[in-house]
Amino acid sequence: MPKTRCYRDGVIVDQNFPLADVSEHLDEPLSVVWVDLCRPDISELEVLASELDLHALAVEDAVNLHQRPKLDRYADHLFLSGYRARFDADTGNVTTSEVAAFITERALVTVRKDDRFDIDAVTARWDGSPDLARNGVGYLVYGLIDYLVDGYFEAVQSLDEEIEDVAAQLFEPAADQEKLQRRIFDLRRGLVVLRRVSLPMREVVNTILRRDLRLVTEEMGPYFQDVYDHILRVTEWTESLRDLATSVLEANLAIQGNRLNVITKKVTGWAAIIAVPTAITGFYGQNVPYPDFGQFSGFITSCALILGLGVALYVIFKRKDWI
Repeated sequence: MPKTRCYRDGVIVDQNFPLADVSEHLDEPLSVVWVDLCRPDISELEVLASELDLHALAVEDAVNLHQRPKLDRYADHLFLSGYRARFDADTGNVTTSEVAAFITERALVTVRKDDRFDIDAVTARWDGSPDLARNGVGYLVYGLIDYLVDGYFEAVQSLDEEIEDVAAQLFEPAADQEKLQRRIFDLRRGLVVLRRVSLPMREVVNTILRRDLRLVTEEMGPYFQDVYDHILRVTEWTESLRDLATSVLEANLAIQGNRLNVITKKVTGWAAIIAVPTAITGFYGQNVPYPDFGQFSGFITSCALILGLGVALYVIFKRKDWI
């Protein structure tokens, strides 16, 4: 069922009324209408299109969704497309839920692809500041965009904490390197998704702040400016985290390379030590006469050489930190 509300002079006077009654409410002076549609069919959008005189291209974008975050301007209304972002700590991914909105002078229509977009959280923001509701559609748009931007802020903050945690594990000897590297890749992919949905919102909010749109009242101006500041922080924070994630990945690869060099050095040292008894026993295994040939003293001499040279090499390599 569509969710509907009618505000008059900032006060809710009716809600959950049929879509066909939208125009009747708008006939009343000082009335502002909000309509929410979740997984709408084309017939519902056609009713609203006729009630609010919506452009066919905007209706098509609302039906297809999967749009880039944007704000399209038509003759009698605006079309907004945006995403709510959530960070999944278990997978390291950033999931998104899309919302589209038709913005007219006295009406706001939100269109959701599914229930993952929590529209009740948006209405809770509207109800939390009833004194601002007299600003009409501008206030409703502010609550919607503020909800989107807060989601970006929460996601980038969680990503920052996760990347710092991964960076702290780099130098732990017992760390699972394969799992750590996979985690870094997941976090980088999450940052890419977050950047893709948050960066265009900077231009969206900047466009809404334009005076020629006459959407933002003088009272709501500071609130939209605050949202714009937040989205700037999110985009800058996301860019810095992308650089940090790249640095962490490169550091992880460098650490693995260093550990491989250390292992190779130690294996080479032990191989050199093992080569001593191999060489000596090979020499004494020759089928030719040599000092103490066939005598017990020859056996003692070979054992002494093996132990003496082996210990000497071990001491030398240990001092050079090769083993």
